[in-house]
Amino acid sequence: MFFSFAVRNLRRHWIRSALSIIGIVIGVIAIASLGIMGNSINLLVANIITDVGDTIVITPHTAIGGTFAGDPRTAVEAAIPAREVEEIRRAVNPHRTIPVLQGADEVEFGRGESGYTQIIGLASDDIPILLDLEGGQYPRQNQAGALVGTYLAAEYGVAPGSRLTIGNESIRVVGVLAERGFAADINPDYAIVVPDGWYESHFGTRDAYPLVIVRVGDVEQIDAVKEAIENRINRREEIVDVFDSRDMLRQYEEIYQQITAFLVGIGGISLIVAAVNILNVMYISVTERIREIGVMRSLGALRREVLRMFLYEAMILGLIGSVIGGIVSAASGYLISLAAVEVFTAGTTFGENFTVFDQSAVGFIVFGMAFGIGTSIAAGFYPAWIASQLAPVDAMRKK
Repeated sequence: MFFSFAVRNLRRHWIRSALSIIGIVIGVIAIASLGIMGNSINLLVANIITDVGDTIVITPHTAIGGTFAGDPRTAVEAAIPAREVEEIRRAVNPHRTIPVLQGADEVEFGRGESGYTQIIGLASDDIPILLDLEGGQYPRQNQAGALVGTYLAAEYGVAPGSRLTIGNESIRVVGVLAERGFAADINPDYAIVVPDGWYESHFGTRDAYPLVIVRVGDVEQIDAVKEAIENRINRREEIVDVFDSRDMLRQYEEIYQQITAFLVGIGGISLIVAAVNILNVMYISVTERIREIGVMRSLGALRREVLRMFLYEAMILGLIGSVIGGIVSAASGYLISLAAVEVFTAGTTFGENFTVFDQSAVGFIVFGMAFGIGTSIAAGFYPAWIASQLAPVDAMRKK
């Protein structure tokens, strides 16, 4: 009966009820859809970081340590001397040590198209260890030849047999690299890979390397090899930073967890604003119905029944708003996430097999709906309590 009274009152003041529901819908959408978007970006990062679990990456230690390859904060002139590379090689023996040369130069692709491109120098026998081919062949020992990243090749129409001009030197393309994604070591999809001999003849002889990669045959030995490098190279002072793809993924997850928490917090503020509106609506409802409450109390209605009637009203508002908000947030969160993925991957295929909705995404929807219902009931409790405490005689005297 008291539930029917609650429904009847909400219907009588349907405009006011609708506005309250809209506020809840907006709050739930804000929490759930923003949470889904943050979670989706986090999933995307985990998806596009190539799983090179058998790879250790060594970079020169800078004033900002504990970072990862590609971190813009480490964009300083720093390199690992050749003598330290030899020390690394001894420390990790029998595992393979691969020093990497990296630079950039203007490249002419033909048809008048040119631009600055990353150039990666590797020993000829190291290239097949790190990189797979989409077409063509690997450069032969002591023979000039370039490998072009798959996206760079697609953008400029480069194929095996094409010729490029790097700086003022012409070089033949011998192969196109397979897509590798955003890996923890090198990212050649938009780069050109050349043998280290050609690299040094073009840029000048180098006795230091910005990056050293160690390929460990047994994944179980990753931690032991990292410790061996630390003990041999960093025993007196920090000379290099040593990490693997797990460390990189862990740092990205921490960053995006903070972003997700921030986005959910913004949504929570929206829902609190909606709760304040419900509090106001319920308080007005109690004020308008004082005589009605007095009549009910004089006919034998108990205080807890009056309290329950007004809580029903708040709960119905919260339930309707949360259900609508949950449905809309599922759709909007999905669309927002797809848009974010499209921007983040710049139209590449990094996120081809990416799934927006996982267990965490559904959890954000459930959390948003539960939070919406909970705040609605909490907001309606005080006005309901006031109504239940009215004495029948005093309530009937008021106009």
